[in-house]
Amino acid sequence: MIEGLPLLPVMGVGSYAVPGWFISAQKQTREGAFGPHDIEEATNDAVRVIVQDQVEAGVDVLSDGEVRRQRFVYEMFQHMTGLTRVPPKRRLGIAGYDQAPGFISGEPIAAPHGLRLREELEFLKSVAGGRPVKMALPGPLTFAMRVEPEGRSADSVLDEIVAILRDEVTALNGAGVDIFQLDEPSLPRPVHGLSLTEAAELSNRVLDAFDGYKAVHVCFGNNAGRPFADRRFGRLMDAMQNLRADQLVLEFANREMAEIELLAELQRSFEIAAGVVDVKNYQVEEPYDVARRIEQVMAHVAPARLTVTADCGFSALPRYIAFQKLQAMVRGAHLVRDSLNS
Repeated sequence: MIEGLPLLPVMGVGSYAVPGWFISAQKQTREGAFGPHDIEEATNDAVRVIVQDQVEAGVDVLSDGEVRRQRFVYEMFQHMTGLTRVPPKRRLGIAGYDQAPGFISGEPIAAPHGLRLREELEFLKSVAGGRPVKMALPGPLTFAMRVEPEGRSADSVLDEIVAILRDEVTALNGAGVDIFQLDEPSLPRPVHGLSLTEAAELSNRVLDAFDGYKAVHVCFGNNAGRPFADRRFGRLMDAMQNLRADQLVLEFANREMAEIELLAELQRSFEIAAGVVDVKNYQVEEPYDVARRIEQVMAHVAPARLTVTADCGFSALPRYIAFQKLQAMVRGAHLVRDSLNS
């Protein structure tokens, strides 16, 4: 674990629920009411609010809430060339994965101006008050999930995506990020015919570009609070153990703490950030509920190797619920930390 953190440090996974006024500002931006300066000012102010929520709740490692990419990976494609957007086939009804945009790659993919992760980090540090910070980035599997080759090989598409992400990660080296996290909700369901082992190695090619403390968030999907894959960690054990990372970030609360016994094996190679708050449920946990889940995890993971987190990002929840869950997570961790220190 990075230096200076308390026992059982608390962090979010990455995304956070944005203020309601920022959602209104995004709508006005799409309608052409905001100029570039207005957009930058509103976005920076939203990051300030999100950081303040985390500070007020008592979170130990801060993120910027991924405000500049509110739809996770989808809005990051705007920085890439060589892609043709394919409209979703379903537009009506309840939000789902089949309403997300897709892309066709008929020529080499590039990001001439990068994905702006370094700029996101610099602003986060400017408002974090010297507290530890984390930057997360969707992994190559997650990008490739939305891209279909057209007259090209899947290997070429994957190599180009990896190269873009490696450049982005390399730019973080020496820039003062305490934790770099690769988000791979697509690892449980690899794309383009990859095996689980091949999928893990693709992620490793990006992880290898970062020199510091690195984590991998293995998730089963959280678009509008819904998963999209077989939610068993057991079948992913070999792939996860092949990841060249310091920490695994895994979801347990929304899965009723199933398979936590697998952590005994995983902690031999990784530190663990265990999801003990359910972001796919509107019910707000009591601090005692969180403490009980942490204690269940500690039956398999040494406290010194354990970080407390949520199952996934908070972006699919309204902000008032996200903040209450954040508070419960911190207070639950404090209950257990106090009992260990007494």
